[in-house]
Amino acid sequence: MSYTLKKEGKFNYIEVGEGQPIVVLHGLMGAMSNFDGITSCFSKKGYKVLIPELPVYTLPLIKTNVKHLSKHIKDFITYKNLDNVIFIGNSLGGHIALYFAKHNLKHVKAMVLTGSSGLYEKSMGDSYPKRGDYEYIKGKVEAVFYDPKIATKQMVDDLFEMVNDRMKVLKTLSMARSAIRHNMAKDIPKMNVPVCLIWGKQDEVTPPEVATDFNKLLPDSDLFWIDKCGHAPMMEHPDKFNEILEKWFAERNL
Repeated sequence: MSYTLKKEGKFNYIEVGEGQPIVVLHGLMGAMSNFDGITSCFSKKGYKVLIPELPVYTLPLIKTNVKHLSKHIKDFITYKNLDNVIFIGNSLGGHIALYFAKHNLKHVKAMVLTGSSGLYEKSMGDSYPKRGDYEYIKGKVEAVFYDPKIATKQMVDDLFEMVNDRMKVLKTLSMARSAIRHNMAKDIPKMNVPVCLIWGKQDEVTPPEVATDFNKLLPDSDLFWIDKCGHAPMMEHPDKFNEILEKWFAERNL
């Protein structure tokens, strides 16, 4: 399903539904369309789903980091006059949500983290993608998922284009260094808001032990596993993801 992309000032975003605001944050290589299942489900159940586009490749290189992406989200929330926000973050998006919560906890009602960075991750495996080698890139994209068929040609093409663009490569490396620098392990125990962790059992980017560590460190979290699932549960198993989340929202009165 496709949704209208709104462009207002420095913000590009999707907004669907009315009610309790949910702000969805995509990953470094993620697309807004990765969350179509969440958008179509929860926008019909009393939630306003907003997916802002993260300016990963449009910020100046010196500002391409977790801190400034979090600031962008704070500016977006202020612009939209939102409060008591539920964040849903995948990969880098989860890290940004955590960094935002560190500095703006009073505006956070709850968080949903899935394949989130913030403790540690294998951003592209043991080595950076080889420029010009399409099959290598294809293999790296497929490795993000348990089922390699989820990796569309568009995803592979997008990553191939990125690794052959010098500035995008520099910004990606800047983000990777920033993620390491802004490790959240010491901050997470202070985040006393409900957190739902939904993790793929076969996630190779942020492996299962990352989810277990998040669950130990967070003061008020619940951990749910999805089997035969990699780094993006909301894409590989959208119905199961939504079922878990809907039940959790009900139990937590969110």
